[in-house]
Amino acid sequence: MQRPLRHGITMPFPAPLPDHPAIARELAAAGYTDIWSIEVDGLDGFTPLSLAAVGAPEAHLGTAIVSPYTRGPATLAMTAAAMAELAPGRFHLGIGAASRPIVGNWNGIAYERPYQRVRDTVRFLRAALAGERVAEAYETFTVDGFRLARAPRTPPPIYLAALREGMLRLAGREADGAILNWLSAEDVKQVVPYVHEGGPGKEIVCRIFVCPTEDADAARTAFRRMVTAYLNVPGYAAYQRWLGRSDALQPMWDAWNAGDRRAALAAVPDSVVDELLVHGSPDECRAAIRRYVDSGVTVPVVWLIDAGTGSDHVADALALAPRG
Repeated sequence: MQRPLRHGITMPFPAPLPDHPAIARELAAAGYTDIWSIEVDGLDGFTPLSLAAVGAPEAHLGTAIVSPYTRGPATLAMTAAAMAELAPGRFHLGIGAASRPIVGNWNGIAYERPYQRVRDTVRFLRAALAGERVAEAYETFTVDGFRLARAPRTPPPIYLAALREGMLRLAGREADGAILNWLSAEDVKQVVPYVHEGGPGKEIVCRIFVCPTEDADAARTAFRRMVTAYLNVPGYAAYQRWLGRSDALQPMWDAWNAGDRRAALAAVPDSVVDELLVHGSPDECRAAIRRYVDSGVTVPVVWLIDAGTGSDHVADALALAPRG
């Protein structure tokens, strides 16, 4: 039996945090079933979801993603338990290795053995969120005698942010699904079979960059800055090579490695932008998002990109709200 399609939106919005319960309420009323957070260099991944839970008590909530490096195992379990209590049966814990700049450069933590760290964290969280006492020497950390004093009645499903084969297979084998980003609808067809090797019924959450404007030049200009910021990170660069974009992105990588940031920005071709960014009228954007679903995504999550043309995030989100 096919599960109902969920429709997600990424928070926080640029509005002040005290406004977010009302914004979440408005988004849920418009048809968004899911609110997913981000955690990069702005706000943390849990506070906006707590506010969304107050404003939209029926909505699914998810982190996409928080890192097992920047929170200790017990702290991560306690925070997940709090969210599961706040949104019972509707909270989804998305974790991922993040990247060397976030973990090492910004948090001063050694970014070592990311596959093993994520795997070990999933195994620990399964036990801890089930209320078990955990005394285990994992390969990348040791937990000695931890038990959640308030284990959730409904442990949250765990999803893994995954790029290439190893982590995708891990998501299918040991987690409840995968979280994808930085790929086209066509790329989804290449990626999801690795997750489904772990068995049927896995969720495929996909963050989709959306810029609802018919000013294509403005949308492309805004998104090029994101491309150079993200796709020069070694893990993401390797991912794009695996997806088949080596020839298209090599001039950007060469310019970036030579220290010429302006040339790197100019070297991002329109073809790559148009593959990775959904832009156009609201109807065109909805049709493009539907192509991700048709390729295997079960939870499309919009991440609104500001083209710098004076648009309002709430108005854009409402214009993109799912129909039917």
